[in-house]
Amino acid sequence: MNIMIVGVGGQGSLLASRILGRAALDAGYAVKVSEVHGMSQRGGSVVTYVKYGETVDAPLICRGEADVILSFEQLEAARWLPYLRRGGTVVTSTQSINPMPVVTGASVYPDALVEKIAAKGVRIIAADTLAIAREAGSEKAANVALIGLAGQVLGFSDEAIRAAITACVPPKFTEVNLKAYSLGAENAAAL
Repeated sequence: MNIMIVGVGGQGSLLASRILGRAALDAGYAVKVSEVHGMSQRGGSVVTYVKYGETVDAPLICRGEADVILSFEQLEAARWLPYLRRGGTVVTSTQSINPMPVVTGASVYPDALVEKIAAKGVRIIAADTLAIAREAGSEKAANVALIGLAGQVLGFSDEAIRAAITACVPPKFTEVNLKAYSLGAENAAAL
């Protein structure tokens, strides 16, 4: 299974990759987690890879190889779409974060990105994970809400993800993250 986690610096992609990597390890799979930082400290694009299976040779995911793209921001989902394999799934937050060209007025943020991705024949699951995390008690749990939104697409049981969240998140933040995960899963079931 090849999972790409894409977003903008500061959105929690590294924690999300640790949670998924832990769930895969606990399930007995060979796992490789790779972090590729862009201009993460300046709000730039960030991508991490989580690969798991009976054997995993290479840590990176090439164009057309991702089974799932988890995206914290819809423009990042569109940017990394060429990496999705035919029949793969994009799971994205509907959050919009203006990149520098939009901030400076040199460009305009594209509209209807979720609809444009779906129009390409791509299976897409989308919801406002920032609002879901806010409902859980902390916007910082949007990354875990996205994992909940992805649900069974990731190939893990609910119990495995909950155990991985508990293992990877500091104890004082575990409850809010578990709630964000649950609310994300509820949103996926309602779609």
